[in-house]
Amino acid sequence: MIFVASDHAGVDLKEKIEKYLTKCGLEFVDLGTNSSVSVDYPFYAKLLAESVLKDANGIGILICGTGIGMSIAVNRFPTIRGALCRTAQNAYFARLHNNANVLVLGGRDKLTCFNYKKIVKTFLNTQFEGGRHQRRIALIDSQAKNIKN
Repeated sequence: MIFVASDHAGVDLKEKIEKYLTKCGLEFVDLGTNSSVSVDYPFYAKLLAESVLKDANGIGILICGTGIGMSIAVNRFPTIRGALCRTAQNAYFARLHNNANVLVLGGRDKLTCFNYKKIVKTFLNTQFEGGRHQRRIALIDSQAKNIKN
């Protein structure tokens, strides 16, 4: 399943993406927000991360003003690999090499907003290459487990 969420600064782009997903015949779950009234983005990052983690094949699309805050927030969750992508090439390698399971976009980034269809399509259609990249993801996961607070 595809899960989609945004804060107030990403609502316009979220709505465009949802129209695009519908046009492509893809099912998705809208996790909010659905208004331009200011909200706290970490809440939506958490909601999306938890949804992706509950679905073995879950993919997320997360949007805030720049994408930076959402990237930081969503990557706090174990096994979530959120990638801030501003181009289709970023999206391609995020999936191919990093097995990213959350695409993060900036709703105020004019270049991203212009290319969002290509970025989303590339992210959703690229498969993880595995091999040496799987070893690197495992290394990242093991290092995260060894951090002592």
